[in-house]
Amino acid sequence: MMMLRIKRVPTVVSNYQKDEGEESSRVGGCGKSCLKSCCIQGAKLPLYAFKKQNKAAEDEKDTHSEPPVSFLDGLVLGEWEERMQRGLFRYDVTACETKVIPGEYGFVAQLNEGRHLKKRPTEFRVDKVLQPFDGSKFNFTKVGQEEVLFQFEQSEDGEVQFFPNAPIDVENSPSFVAINVSPIEYGHVLLIPRIFECQPQRIDHDSFSLALHMAAEACDPYFRLGYNSLGAFATINHLHFQAYYLAVPFPIEKAPTKKMMTLDSNVKISQILNYPVRGLVFEGGNTIQDMSASVADACIVLQENNIPYNVLIANCGKCVFLLPQCYAEKQALGEVSAELLDTQVNPAVWEISGHMVLKRKKDYEEASEENAWRLLAEVSLSEERFHEVNALIFEVIAQGENSSQDVIVEDVDVSKPDSFDNVDAINSSSHATMVTGTTQGCLVLQ
Repeated sequence: MMMLRIKRVPTVVSNYQKDEGEESSRVGGCGKSCLKSCCIQGAKLPLYAFKKQNKAAEDEKDTHSEPPVSFLDGLVLGEWEERMQRGLFRYDVTACETKVIPGEYGFVAQLNEGRHLKKRPTEFRVDKVLQPFDGSKFNFTKVGQEEVLFQFEQSEDGEVQFFPNAPIDVENSPSFVAINVSPIEYGHVLLIPRIFECQPQRIDHDSFSLALHMAAEACDPYFRLGYNSLGAFATINHLHFQAYYLAVPFPIEKAPTKKMMTLDSNVKISQILNYPVRGLVFEGGNTIQDMSASVADACIVLQENNIPYNVLIANCGKCVFLLPQCYAEKQALGEVSAELLDTQVNPAVWEISGHMVLKRKKDYEEASEENAWRLLAEVSLSEERFHEVNALIFEVIAQGENSSQDVIVEDVDVSKPDSFDNVDAINSSSHATMVTGTTQGCLVLQ
């Protein structure tokens, strides 16, 4: 059977990432302070221990105490900015031009000419969502310790704790938060679950629960997490999520939805309407674990059926978008127009959600809602295929319920998240600053 492959410039997420030829030919010691056995013994990193939330994200309130460190304002942003001052990023993302494209949805366009430079195109197989981990290729154990911001683990005593200089427990394979040295936006980081287990890029229940807890712990609607499967523009086959701040709603968050079913756990599953990419939205649940289990079940179905997909975790973990896609497959089969290919836009989770990262000045100047729609329409499954995929997902999810239930299509819900009612559009120059004097600091782009 013919393998489907595409050539693309891989995203450089670490300063220690090499071209394939360099990576595979290197022998001997690493010569750097990495996360492998040659350097990790005795190393220490900050540790943020989060409280496992047993209630739904929107109901969890701690009226007794404040966390010892403000998660977003103090830790992620402080550590990220310190790495920026040390010159660890490949370019200054705050200098990238950004604008909201006029139109109903407010697609966000960014001109980021530095993200794909100085790398040669690499061939990626796009017809297998599940591929075994290959330690000879770049993975996150090869990043430098200076690129890691902190360890992120569940607290052992049920309380939020921060340890500024904690030993790394290699045997228990901690989860790390590290910088992405090719950031798309301010505070762009990587969440790497159980890093030393060297899991391939595939979602499981534990990893998705960790990502949801990070979103809930952040408690900021402008901080979203994203996931790309293999075949949906993940370029590193080592389990990871991405996250960053964008101080406007993503267009996909504005799209109307139609409720399809509500599970016994009160997780509501809806279909996205009037948006160029077909997908599902998961909301609610009696607990965070209810939401996590439902979405993870759906992701596992897609993986096991070799269906590439992207995930956006929004609204502090209260809302998750699941987006199966087929753009890379179409590209490999020669079914994408040369005009779209020339843009070099790889429609991964951020682009699908409406944040268009453009590499050419021409595309940025000519950016329009029509152009964004035309690109994303190529990403989407056909209506027929989308219904087939939904049937697979609902069958598995229903089996996990106490009693089987039918898929009930109800009225359209066109409400938008309250968090975004008063958000102003960002202008043509993107620079992140903190808004002070509020209970929950947030980022605006000026």
